[in-house]
Amino acid sequence: MRKPENHGPIMAVIPARGGSKRIPRKNIRPFVGIPMLSRTIELIRAARLFNHIIVSTDDEEIAHIAQEAGAEVPFRRPAELSNDMAGTMPVVAHAIKEMELRGVTAKWVCCVYPASVLSRRSDLHAAYDMLEDDGVDFVFTATVFPYPIQRALRKSPSGRCEMFWPENRETRSQDLEPAYHDAGQFYIGRRDAWLQARPIFGAHSKMLELPHYRVQDIDTLEDWTRAEAIFRLSERDGRGV
Repeated sequence: MRKPENHGPIMAVIPARGGSKRIPRKNIRPFVGIPMLSRTIELIRAARLFNHIIVSTDDEEIAHIAQEAGAEVPFRRPAELSNDMAGTMPVVAHAIKEMELRGVTAKWVCCVYPASVLSRRSDLHAAYDMLEDDGVDFVFTATVFPYPIQRALRKSPSGRCEMFWPENRETRSQDLEPAYHDAGQFYIGRRDAWLQARPIFGAHSKMLELPHYRVQDIDTLEDWTRAEAIFRLSERDGRGV
């Protein structure tokens, strides 16, 4: 693993607003006994890559828990960036600008979601090492779809089954190109790429592929239970953060 100075200053930004709807107070809900945000901050600190770890929030309780876990909360996120419609790109851009007003400029900025509890510091190291290509704007985590998307099915208005691509009906699964999806854990990007809102999922990005068993959206209580089970297994096997 290269040291941070080899690529220039790098800052982590954790977007953690207070208004989660599907799982109330999701970002600070206890995850295996510890607030989920605290676990993610612990992961980021253990990586020893970042010059600054910033939590962007509009919520005083979240800010307090973040600071207790060792992160910085030097500003509060404005209301217009804290609603259900606010996207990640403007939230990170806002954090970059706020920190630059405070004299902190980073060449690279890593957005880490609070629910990145199944990530490992080795993932951050691996993604960081992928920044060596000067043409890269972003490195993000992804995983392969477990079933070929070329053989996906739809339900017709009458309830009948249809293939999206009938021409692949007789094609063997192993002969179809693998397709990937965002793992939703973290995104390391150039400062300018964030500020200019360049596309993360584009030709100037690289994917760090993760195994299926460490990728889990946490949008429902069922998701939460499954993620805790995966986390406990990883801890038991000594494969945690």
